[in-house]
Amino acid sequence: MTAFHISPAVADAFPGTLIALVTATGLRGREPWPGARAALEDLEQQLADGAWQPADESDPRIEAWHTAYRSFGTNPRRVRPSVDALGRRFAKKGALPRISPAVDSYNTVSVRHGLPAGAFDLNHVIGDVTIRYADGTEEFTPLGEPGTVENPGPGEIIYADTTGVLTRHWNHRDAHRTRVTEDSTDVAFVLETLNATRDGHHLEAAAHELRDLLAAHAERTTVRYLSPTEPHTTL
Repeated sequence: MTAFHISPAVADAFPGTLIALVTATGLRGREPWPGARAALEDLEQQLADGAWQPADESDPRIEAWHTAYRSFGTNPRRVRPSVDALGRRFAKKGALPRISPAVDSYNTVSVRHGLPAGAFDLNHVIGDVTIRYADGTEEFTPLGEPGTVENPGPGEIIYADTTGVLTRHWNHRDAHRTRVTEDSTDVAFVLETLNATRDGHHLEAAAHELRDLLAAHAERTTVRYLSPTEPHTTL
């Protein structure tokens, strides 16, 4: 069992934080996922028709993350929150990347709702996961760069397990070790907001939308939440 925690320092600095943890066990990533494909293609068609646009940095949901990044020393226009980077790419290219059904599902939900999203293969997570400030000694290997080792700067917010860093700059980029592939069977998907009062309904809708996309291809799915008032949960 893996526990997720928000550290007291992060909870104090960002009291409006609300994080949805959508878990899927017994995931079957190599079978067809027609629902996920349809959801992705529908969003691409809405963009092409001009009926919908991804949230950009003028949107309060994205602006809040830019402000948070600056607070821990990251320039959000050089190192963008994941949903900001994905939305910009989507708006420019008119299509989302096809990676794997599970990853495509959370990317679709992320840009549709304007919320950062990520995922961890729980079979490669070691110990518990904490959202905390880095001390500068931790090591991070970026997704897709297995030969690279980085050290997050002191004060940067990270997800970390007992072995290393799972995300940098809170939600800018995931680690290679815990990446989700078509062979991942037990996965924790993460959706985040910094303003639960304003955007909590977006987060809950996104979490349940993602769960619905996963449920047909998993033995079991759950939705749990983390916040400064409920800073711990066990998957």
